[in-house]
Amino acid sequence: MIFSRMEFLSRTQLDRETLDICIAEDWLVPGGAGPETEFSEADIARAVLIHDLMQGMGVNAEGVGVILHLLDQMHGLRQAMAAILQASGGRAKPPGTE
Repeated sequence: MIFSRMEFLSRTQLDRETLDICIAEDWLVPGGAGPETEFSEADIARAVLIHDLMQGMGVNAEGVGVILHLLDQMHGLRQAMAAILQASGGRAKPPGTE
């Protein structure tokens, strides 16, 4: 599902300034351009995480950037591991399952 900027702000509890920071820092990379910006459900989940980190846990902008970078790396590694396991026909055992 695709959400407009106004729907996105309503669902995430972010203010416009914080949203602009998120986009400028590439924490969120919405589709479209200018007033036609489109957000996905994954963007909403990421924005809720950003809101929780900043408002609920007091993480500053630099810390949010580090956390999001690490989460993105973990996600990439999980995808790579899944591809390796699929390519091996399930013969390789995931770490910790031996």
